[in-house]
Amino acid sequence: MTDSFQIIAKTLTGFEEILASELQEMGIKTEQLARAVRFHGDQEILYRVNYCSRLALRFLKYIASFQVHKQEDLYIRIKDLPWEQYMTGSQTFAVDAVINKSVFSNSLFVAQKAKDAIADRFRTIYGKRPSVDLKNPDLRINIHLNKEQCSVSLDSSGSSLHKRGYRQRTWEAPLSEVLAAGLIQLAGWDQQTPLYDPMCGSGTIPMEAAMLASNTPAGYFRREFGLMKWNDFDASLWAKIKADADGRIQPVTVPVRGTDKSRQAIHSAKINIQKTHLGKSVQLTVSNFHATKPPFEVGLMIMNPPYDERIGLDDVIAFYRSLGDALKQLYTGWQAWIISSDMKALKFLGLKPSRKIPLFNGPLECRFARFDLYEGSRKN
Repeated sequence: MTDSFQIIAKTLTGFEEILASELQEMGIKTEQLARAVRFHGDQEILYRVNYCSRLALRFLKYIASFQVHKQEDLYIRIKDLPWEQYMTGSQTFAVDAVINKSVFSNSLFVAQKAKDAIADRFRTIYGKRPSVDLKNPDLRINIHLNKEQCSVSLDSSGSSLHKRGYRQRTWEAPLSEVLAAGLIQLAGWDQQTPLYDPMCGSGTIPMEAAMLASNTPAGYFRREFGLMKWNDFDASLWAKIKADADGRIQPVTVPVRGTDKSRQAIHSAKINIQKTHLGKSVQLTVSNFHATKPPFEVGLMIMNPPYDERIGLDDVIAFYRSLGDALKQLYTGWQAWIISSDMKALKFLGLKPSRKIPLFNGPLECRFARFDLYEGSRKN
C-alpha cells in the first residue's frame, strides 16, 4: 500500500465491534478502541470509508504526536507542524480538542492555544493569519490529549457522518442515522426477513434499513465531505470510488414498513423517503401499534418507543404494560428489539429479554433489548 497513514474512525459507545466488522468487510485490518476503531489506509481507503461507512461518525487522518509536559509545550509543538502543507492562508480552519487527565483542564482553552499557534505560524511565514470558521471550515483539526500524549489529526469527514443528507423533515427527538443503522446491525437483520418499526417517527430506521437492503452507500445523498476542501483532494479518484459504490445499488426485495400514530410524523417520514430513489421501497402508514394487527405473519421488529425523559408520558408503566400485552398477544413468532433509556419501565413489558446491549442515545444511557416472542412468551 502506497502512502499509508493511520486513520481513526469515531463511533458511538457500543458500536466498536460492528464498526470494526464493517471495515473488515472492506478488506481493512482494524484495532478497536473506546468509541473508535484504528486502522491504516491510503487516500483511496479514506475516500471509500467516508462514502460507504454506515457506522462511523467521522474519520480522522493522523498527522503527528508528541509529549506535552507543560502548557507551553502545546503551543510550541503545534506551531512547529507544517500547516502550510494542509491549507493556505486564505482558507479557514477550526480546532476540536478532547482532553483526558492532561496538564490542561479545559478543552476550549486547548483549542484556542492550538488556533493561536497555527495562525501565528502563517503570520510568521506569510504575514497573514488564516480565519477561523467554527461552522464550516475548510480544514477541521482534531487534537486529542491523553495524559502527556498529544495526537493531532485532520477531520476528513467535516460535519458528522450521521448527517446522511436525505432528512428534509424531522419529528420529535429524531433518532441519529448512525444509531439507527447500528441498531439494525446489532439486531442481526438478514435482509430477507420483513422489517417493521411501529413507532418510526420521521422514518430513520426504515430508511436506514432500505439503504442497507439496496446497498445504497451511506454518503449517497450527502453533497459535501471535509476532504473535498483539502489541498490534495483528488476529484477523479473520488468520482471513481463513488461510481464503483453506486454501481452496486440494487432494488429492495424485502418488505420494510414503518408506522406511527402521529400523522405529522408519517408526513415527515414520507417527505424524507419519497425524495430519494427508495420512495417505493418503504411502506409508511398512520397506525396505533396497540390497536393494529401485525403487517406480516412473522418478522423482525425494531422499536424506539418514546422515553419519559425524551418526550414525556403521562403513565410510563401503563404504556409499557400495554406495549408488552400487544407483543405477547399479537406477535407470536416475531423477534422484537426495543431501545429505551427507562430501565425500570422495560420490566413492565412482562417479557424476559434474551439479550440486553448497553448503548447511548445522545446523552441518554439506554438498553437495546431483544425479545423472542415464541408461544411460551405468553406464559412468562
